[in-house]
Amino acid sequence: MRFKRLHPWRVGYQEAADIQDELRKSLTLTDGSTTLPRTIAGADVAYSKRTNQVYAGVVVFDFKGMKPLDKASAVRKASFPYIPGLLSFREAPALLKAFSLLKTEPDVLLFDGQGIAHPRGLGLASHMGLLLDRPSVGCAKSILVGEYDPVGIEAGSYSYLLYKGKRVGAVVRTRSRVKPVFVSPGHRINLPSSVKIVLRSCRGYRLPEPLRQAHNLVSQLRSISEGKYTIK
Repeated sequence: MRFKRLHPWRVGYQEAADIQDELRKSLTLTDGSTTLPRTIAGADVAYSKRTNQVYAGVVVFDFKGMKPLDKASAVRKASFPYIPGLLSFREAPALLKAFSLLKTEPDVLLFDGQGIAHPRGLGLASHMGLLLDRPSVGCAKSILVGEYDPVGIEAGSYSYLLYKGKRVGAVVRTRSRVKPVFVSPGHRINLPSSVKIVLRSCRGYRLPEPLRQAHNLVSQLRSISEGKYTIK
């Protein structure tokens, strides 16, 4: 899978923030299709507890049956420090390497991170959506910006996430009586479709199945790499 080279990665804090401000102008927050995707990819990263390594993993699923079709992983040294709001500069290089190894190109991308629900409107999902030129959705476990009303306790309930007077995402209950997730459109998709894709990708867990399996993949990759896991 190919990706665009929109900017350098070895940059300082202010240049990274400036790049985000510039890239935000290129985002499209409308759907290009009225039909559900055929394939979906979940992507996640894990950090080494001992070194500067970043472990990235991508798992592609058939959207209708939620069956795995392809997966890829990559390990790279982080060239950017851990700074909230700029995590894409730390995580994206490894993720792009993993995506480049896929044999099945997904129709939509799901990231464990933010889309436009971000201080500069360009979280990991938005950044990666631009780089890969695919519809992308952020599905984070914690809030970064915004306020919201209480969410119903039943699966499928959600409340809109507001930031600076704008609707930037939704707080979605994916499993009854379990903490909600924070969904925001990344690129080439709108908020209603983002929520629909997340809910239809769930299989009884808090996280959508593509993200859950991507998380398992990178956790296992890290354990193998750091000598804490034995293949039987």
